Amino acid sequence: MSATAPPLPRLHIVTGKGGTGKTTVAAALALALAGPGRRVLLVEVEGRQGIAPLFDAPPLPYAERHLAAGLDGGEVFGQAVDADEALLDYLTMFYKLGTAGRALRKFGAIDFATTIAPGLRDILLTGKLKEAVSRTEAGRMAYDAVVLDAPPTGRIVKFLNVTVESGRLAKTGPIGKHSRSVARMLHSSLTAVHLVTTPAAMPVQETLDAHRELAAADLPVGRIVLNEVVGAKPVDVTEEQLREGLAKTGLPADERTVAALLDEYASSRIEIEAVDAYRDRLERLGRPVAELALLPEGVDLSGLYQLAETLRELGEPARPAPRAADDVEGGPGGD
Repeated sequence: MSATAPPLPRLHIVTGKGGTGKTTVAAALALALAGPGRRVLLVEVEGRQGIAPLFDAPPLPYAERHLAAGLDGGEVFGQAVDADEALLDYLTMFYKLGTAGRALRKFGAIDFATTIAPGLRDILLTGKLKEAVSRTEAGRMAYDAVVLDAPPTGRIVKFLNVTVESGRLAKTGPIGKHSRSVARMLHSSLTAVHLVTTPAAMPVQETLDAHRELAAADLPVGRIVLNEVVGAKPVDVTEEQLREGLAKTGLPADERTVAALLDEYASSRIEIEAVDAYRDRLERLGRPVAELALLPEGVDLSGLYQLAETLRELGEPARPAPRAADDVEGGPGGD
């Protein structure tokens, strides 16, 4: 593998300020990645069950479940990762507790452990991601790509970097080994963190801040997705042209109607021109900027496929910058 051509990401982490449509973008990306013969896992970790309604599906379980067909015959699976269930998996895998682990949950020990050590939740959640990325079945990777609907930009670096800190604290034993293994994957070129924003001041600024924090933590940034972009480039429309157009279509062309339409046009023009300014700020980050149109009727399953088509037309998600650790070891506990 050439040092100048890192591998395409297999773990796609989608984050953004609340309200920017990061869940929608994550779902559309999963559909876009599910090309012929490809299997993609779409994961959520915040317990909001935001993915299932987009697919007109029942709530996602902890177990992986078929969710939808991809654009070209691939398959998208869905999973809602729960920290308590992940801890039971961890106890079974590393300490062979089996049914004893279930008993611990019955007496509240699992919830107690994840409550007194809040960082443990993020370690468990990111650990499940690594397990999904590195798992093999019948001699091939279980999934060609894993897409995560991640926590918002305000806490994304803390969420992804918790394994670095835990690996430093736990020098020996399964937790330290596990944490360092997950950290290597998250900081490798097999991972890409995609930032979702809308063309508005606060989400764009939060995206800029998140990009800076991700870079400082040496976490690989993929695309910037400018979501809910309105309309085409504005054209100049005079009062005379507007009157003539209304008259030709048989609509009222009185002074009050024309004035109201001109005001609405001026407001829309300002909004569209503002998008250019926000786009310029985002492009200065040096990462590819993908634009997704605002769907006026909201995002249903048909709209989700429409957004996926747009992402597919943009090509493979951008490679992050070359990094030292580009390989993921087999199994969730590899060191």
